[in-house]
Amino acid sequence: MRDPIGVILAGGQSRRMGGGDKCLLSLDGTSVLDRVIARLEPQVTRIILNANGAPDRFAQTGLPVVADSIGGFAGPLAGVLAGLDRAAEEGASHIVTVAADTPFFPSSLVSGLGAAAIAQDKPLAMAMTPDPERGFARHPTFGLWPVDLRDNLRAALNEGVSKVILWTEPLGCAKMVFEGFDYDPFFNINTAEDFAEAEAMIKKYGL
Repeated sequence: MRDPIGVILAGGQSRRMGGGDKCLLSLDGTSVLDRVIARLEPQVTRIILNANGAPDRFAQTGLPVVADSIGGFAGPLAGVLAGLDRAAEEGASHIVTVAADTPFFPSSLVSGLGAAAIAQDKPLAMAMTPDPERGFARHPTFGLWPVDLRDNLRAALNEGVSKVILWTEPLGCAKMVFEGFDYDPFFNINTAEDFAEAEAMIKKYGL
């Protein structure tokens, strides 16, 4: 596998924040999106932003913006497909996706997903963390996706499949467990209270 392209999924509607682009809001003086970019950039060859609506609102990032090709806000899989289609145009073999509202994901995300896919001999890989109640918690928007599955994904979306797990599991999906953190590396920001908690995490852990 060649080094993948990174795709930041920012296509959601941010309903719990009253709409708008929560990833553009400031978190301890830096936008959430800029924090995501800074964490992802060293891990990939280049970055694409998946977002719907006017792309110029992300102009300050300098990133190419690709919209969902499946209408009706079909969920993160639509963003994955948009990233896969763009990556195919650029001759890439894989993409790795991250969520635009999750600024503390591991700096070993891409290498970990790639290693899990190879070790478990699976075409896809998904991030997981230990969970005291369920054993493991899945993080389906943090995944490794081969470009050659994009037509399969397009067909699934056109058939109404919207949940990541429903598409990945039949194909074979490696599980990469990220553990040993003093904080939740996949903490995502959905509410004003989450912003306050994230700022406290930054101060406590030096994130």
